[in-house]
Amino acid sequence: MKIVSYNLNGLRSALSKGLLDWVAATQPDVLCVQEIKAGTASLDVSGLAALGYRAYLHPAQKPGYSGVATFSRVEPLAVITGCGESRYDDEGRVLRLDFEGVSVLNTYMPSGTSGPARQAFKVAWLHWFRSYVADLKQDAAVPPLVIGGDFNCCQTAIDLHNPKANQQSPGYTPEERQWFRDFLADGFTDSFRHLHPDMPGHYSWWSYRAGSRARNVGWRLDHLLVDQALLPRLRGAGLWPDAVHSDHCPAWVELAN
Repeated sequence: MKIVSYNLNGLRSALSKGLLDWVAATQPDVLCVQEIKAGTASLDVSGLAALGYRAYLHPAQKPGYSGVATFSRVEPLAVITGCGESRYDDEGRVLRLDFEGVSVLNTYMPSGTSGPARQAFKVAWLHWFRSYVADLKQDAAVPPLVIGGDFNCCQTAIDLHNPKANQQSPGYTPEERQWFRDFLADGFTDSFRHLHPDMPGHYSWWSYRAGSRARNVGWRLDHLLVDQALLPRLRGAGLWPDAVHSDHCPAWVELAN
């Protein structure tokens, strides 16, 4: 099973930039997208349906903001929209699809870049999300998790171009780095770093300013974390920086069936 996570920074925008052709060429089994920035009534996903994908959407209540969607060529056993917390569900941040032997949890985490209030909101979310996932891991009815999404966090210095200058920047604060370490210690593996432990310069987001993408001045904010129980099935993981439908690029992981 090939699972892809991709922050599209607007699903309609990405479709206008050739997303369908890219999906047809790469053929992920499950495509988790974030920042769809549209409600279900205003989104035309017929092109993806024509490629064989079932669509599951969880938009934000605020128009043109946030929201996640998962497109799957495999019919899920269960679809769980939202996480049961209105302050997060109103922003469309969690969507889970359960399959035989694996549960794919699609998440778009707050960025915290718009000011101290949103950074505080983000930190509260991080601690809440860790508890939420811990409960899922204890639920025998939930298969082992793959958590894919825009985490808006870097794990270590190798995951951003200029760590020294960003020690207190949202996405790389000491508290966020500690949270990431603690979260992985709960029984998850960063699939990309597991297979590429020492490779620098691999990022998934670049600012639109100052030619950052062309100069590869970026951050690895998009992750696919796998339950350690799934490690024997891990066959590959990586990034596709040549996909240019957004200011992010896709992350992918492949599991043996």
